[in-house]
Amino acid sequence: MNFILSIVVSSLAVVILVLIPWIGVGALDLRVIFGILVPYAAMATFFVGIVVRVVDWARSPVPFRIPTTAGQQWSFPWIKSNPIDNPKGNTGVIVRMIFEVLLFRSLFRNTRLEYRRTAEGMPKVDYEWEKWLWLAALVFHYSFFVIFLRHFRFFMEPVPGFVALLESLDGFMQMGVLPLNGLGLPGVYLTDMLLMMAVTYLFLRRIYISQTRYISLPADYFPLFLILGLGLTGILMRYFIRVDITAVKQLAVGLFKFSPTVPEGIGVIFFIHLFLISVLIAYFPFSKLMHFAGVFLSPTRNLSNNSRFKRHINPWNYPVKVHTYEEYEEDFREAMIEAGIPVEKESE
Repeated sequence: MNFILSIVVSSLAVVILVLIPWIGVGALDLRVIFGILVPYAAMATFFVGIVVRVVDWARSPVPFRIPTTAGQQWSFPWIKSNPIDNPKGNTGVIVRMIFEVLLFRSLFRNTRLEYRRTAEGMPKVDYEWEKWLWLAALVFHYSFFVIFLRHFRFFMEPVPGFVALLESLDGFMQMGVLPLNGLGLPGVYLTDMLLMMAVTYLFLRRIYISQTRYISLPADYFPLFLILGLGLTGILMRYFIRVDITAVKQLAVGLFKFSPTVPEGIGVIFFIHLFLISVLIAYFPFSKLMHFAGVFLSPTRNLSNNSRFKRHINPWNYPVKVHTYEEYEEDFREAMIEAGIPVEKESE
């Protein structure tokens, strides 16, 4: 599919998602549906979908050791091996997974192949380190994680100490008191800005690099636009469109305690924000975003490379009737001799 069409389809889908709660709450006053039923349905879809996908992956046979290696394998004591990139035991695998999950180590070492021309016009194969992709991915994931933890202040009373600490560290940049409809602007959260910048970079990179643009589908653009819309509505609520935070927390605590009520005075922008996060949660198990769980079940990462000193037998092997060479020669010896094919045992 043409990349422009993919972008249009994905962006149009997000616009429609924004219009649904805007009309449903702003015009039809369906606050109970969008404030209670939709979030619960999204969470149920999320948990059921996660369980189904993980169980399906866990049942998939992995008969061979296929870890991705990038270092010297363990062999003789005088040959230095790489216990992390080529682990021979579970300890190396655990360390490798920690680096992979927390620091995206394989992405950090990723390189992009490009065909370029020298000053003389000769073709040349060049490799470029994908450091900016790694940095943007790291910033995006950690910013999203911090924002997720900060939202605990809406669900818990009293607010946990680690949430207050995160807010103080994340909001150390204060804009001061600037006039905005007679009110001052609240403190700026650094992760809000970093999240929007990282998602924007990932979107522009997908358009700019021709190889990535060629293989991109609407399923690649849709999560980016959805997260951009989610971040934009959150920024609008915090800095430009006033919402009743007390009513929002009452709704959130009620949802968390399974005794939900929808208070009066919550603006439509909040229901748009809540609907977008509900769509993201429900969409999560069926999208490429499931790599957060798939990385733990990836045989290229979670297996040690010990095939040279430990035999692995495929547990899914089943008995197969074989025809040995001795039996083959016994059946066709005369014909083989007539054809001039050497045999191990001459005819009597």
